[in-house]
Amino acid sequence: MKKILSLCVILFCAICAEAKVSMPQLFQSGMILQRGKQIPVWGKAEACELVTVRFNKKQYATTADMDGNWRINLPKMKAGGPYTMTVGDIVITNILIGDVWLLSGQSNIDVHIERVYPQYAQEIDSYENADIRLFRVQNDTDAHGVRNDIKPTSINWKPLNKQNAWPFSAVGYFLGKRMYEKTGVPQGIIVNSWGGTPIEAWISADSLRKDYPMLVKRAQFFQNDDYVKAQAQANMQAEQQWQKMLSKEDPGISENWTAADFDDSQWPSASQWDSQWAMSPTTRRPIIGTIWLRQHIQIDKAHAGQPARLLLGTLFDQDITYLNGQEIGHTYYQYPPRRYDIPEGLLREGDNVITVRFINKYGMAHFIPEKPYMLTFGDDRMSQNPMPADVIPLGEQWQVHLGTEMPSCPSGDISLQNIPTTLYNAVLHPLAPYALSGVVWYQGESNTGNPAPYADYLKKLMGCWRDTWKDQKMPFVIVQLANYDGRQQTGFPQPITPQTTPTNSGWAQLREAQRTVAEADPRAELAVINDLGETVDIHPLRKKEVAERIGLCFDRLIYNNKVKLSPKVVASEIADGKIILTLDQPVQEGDVYEFEAAAADGDKVFQNVTATAKENIITLNLPEDFHPQSVVYAVRYAWKDNPLKANVRSLSGLPMSSFEINVNK
Repeated sequence: MKKILSLCVILFCAICAEAKVSMPQLFQSGMILQRGKQIPVWGKAEACELVTVRFNKKQYATTADMDGNWRINLPKMKAGGPYTMTVGDIVITNILIGDVWLLSGQSNIDVHIERVYPQYAQEIDSYENADIRLFRVQNDTDAHGVRNDIKPTSINWKPLNKQNAWPFSAVGYFLGKRMYEKTGVPQGIIVNSWGGTPIEAWISADSLRKDYPMLVKRAQFFQNDDYVKAQAQANMQAEQQWQKMLSKEDPGISENWTAADFDDSQWPSASQWDSQWAMSPTTRRPIIGTIWLRQHIQIDKAHAGQPARLLLGTLFDQDITYLNGQEIGHTYYQYPPRRYDIPEGLLREGDNVITVRFINKYGMAHFIPEKPYMLTFGDDRMSQNPMPADVIPLGEQWQVHLGTEMPSCPSGDISLQNIPTTLYNAVLHPLAPYALSGVVWYQGESNTGNPAPYADYLKKLMGCWRDTWKDQKMPFVIVQLANYDGRQQTGFPQPITPQTTPTNSGWAQLREAQRTVAEADPRAELAVINDLGETVDIHPLRKKEVAERIGLCFDRLIYNNKVKLSPKVVASEIADGKIILTLDQPVQEGDVYEFEAAAADGDKVFQNVTATAKENIITLNLPEDFHPQSVVYAVRYAWKDNPLKANVRSLSGLPMSSFEINVNK
């Protein structure tokens, strides 16, 4: 019987010998392959088909299994190229061997070069490097189970230049540039991220099933394709109807409130910082619908007709902005900076009018403080670092008029990208086992509302990714959350007041989870960026500096374990009524701030304490009446969403992570 079965398999293989071979989307011309490791090459073919790979003057062969899967591990190779790979009738050209990095997480890893360009305009304008290649994984979801491949993508191993990088990750851009300058070998940057997604979406079902069965059941609920499709269609129809009603009932459209000569003299004036203009005159609640604002600006003869750029800060939520009746910009949600280009000839001498039509579906329409509001002129008008020399500031006063009030748009949004396992299934699992040098994980903002399980989630994510690649030594760099005032996420304007008293910060708790997981994992490092954030912007722009700190972490993990990173506490004690913290390195000396202490064996009520740093010692001064009977103290540092005064830094300027530790008496 076995002989008959074997004969059948041989005959079946012979029939299929000429069948077509296919390969995953990652295998395309211009690709970067990882140096110094076996290089998996894989794909699909007919069952039992002979597959031959020709690469670097050598030939490798294998046979597809009964499911049509085949894989060949090319031997370790040194950096170099370009090479050509031939697999059946597939020809892949311009292949380089160097280092490949996978960057994943939510929107901060995906903030594009276009967004940060004003910070680094000269550098971006002047730099290109064909030895750095960019690959952007196309967003997709799957609640059913793991896929074998990703969708086609528009950024598929494109060489790094301004045009290709414009819609690409700024962190990825600067990391590739930095690592190329460090190593001198080709760099491949794979970005696989999705804004607003929680960590659970990036973890496999097998990793979650034992400890978090409800998360897996939640994913299974969305395996009903008919339900998902019907809900998506209902949401789309609701949105279309809401927009139709909005346009029909808004008098600003029919009466042309955008026109330069429209008479707005009877409109009341209000400061952009006074939230009353965004309140309904009838309900005294925030207006859902449209609000129109107009501001007159005077342009002198020297600036009239010139091309310019309007910097309108950041607005909540959607806006359509006009100048002298012509639309110059439209942004559909709150986060992007409003940078609207004004074409030559539109500005005229004398009176000009900026009109902003706010469209709000939730929260309260408002201007974000600490952002630029101005017109910029000249060849340097695109830059904001430094600011252009020729600017005309906008005034704070606007003429305001209600457009139309609307009910909230009904929505049963399912957002599959936020459902557990869906991103692991669709866009993470298919990338394996593509050989990597290391992984960057930059995520957590969407989990700050419930930080308690995050440390366990992060361990499971790192574990299941290493299992997927069958590489338990895969290096991870965890980018810790930047400083940010979490109150700004509410959709309502918040006072920009520093947090001065101890608080139970969800952002600090999540940073602590990131810190403890990184310190417990010998193949992980923490990139601390609690000094690179912005109080009012969840997407801070200093991404080059973020990439530099990620690069330092990889330097330590991969190339030189003596590289100094952010300072860490390695010992603690209580002596003479003071808490003494010993760090792993000297730090900048002087008074240091954002330290708190509490009796850990009591109610654990934290109080601010003064502290000083000298060499590698930080001394905390406890008040004389500070729980003298306590035998265990808890110490916290930078335990706030936005710890602006935190200033413990290494001699090279790297900030210390926030932390909470216990100190025994």
